[in-house]
Amino acid sequence: MTLWKGGAFAVDEFVTVGESDDLPDGPVLVPLKRFLAEHDALLARNEPVGVLLQPAEKLDDIAADLPRLPLLALAFPKFADGRAFSLARLARERHGFAGELRAVGDILFDRIAYMTRCGFDALDITNEPTLQALREGRVPVSHELYQPTGRDRGTPDPTKPWRRRA
Repeated sequence: MTLWKGGAFAVDEFVTVGESDDLPDGPVLVPLKRFLAEHDALLARNEPVGVLLQPAEKLDDIAADLPRLPLLALAFPKFADGRAFSLARLARERHGFAGELRAVGDILFDRIAYMTRCGFDALDITNEPTLQALREGRVPVSHELYQPTGRDRGTPDPTKPWRRRA
């Protein structure tokens, strides 16, 4: 996968590990199941620990730990599964998550602007056409704010109250 962060490609400092892999030195990204099973040991490490949630997993399981997490990664296993959009909004708005919010997986180019609006600030992309578009300097931006978040309330359109202008 390739990390897109802050409008450019970036080096990923976090190593993604599975449920039974040995933990390397340095920052790690672990699945939710492992984080819950090894909670105290992982948080006692002197290295940053991030958590990867799959679409069916619940954010509430780690809500109390969110202020201590530097990274929350939400999986997009296939383009048709948008449950991570809701998880992102919940993390930012309900739980006040201030760390890096990363989308991981099959990220399509036309969804990047929406991901940014939902609170994602990093994308770990596997979709080759999306990667190619970003390499070519095509970065999607949304000027119409449909269903605005707390971060981008914008100015209401008097003819369509659900739409806002950036």
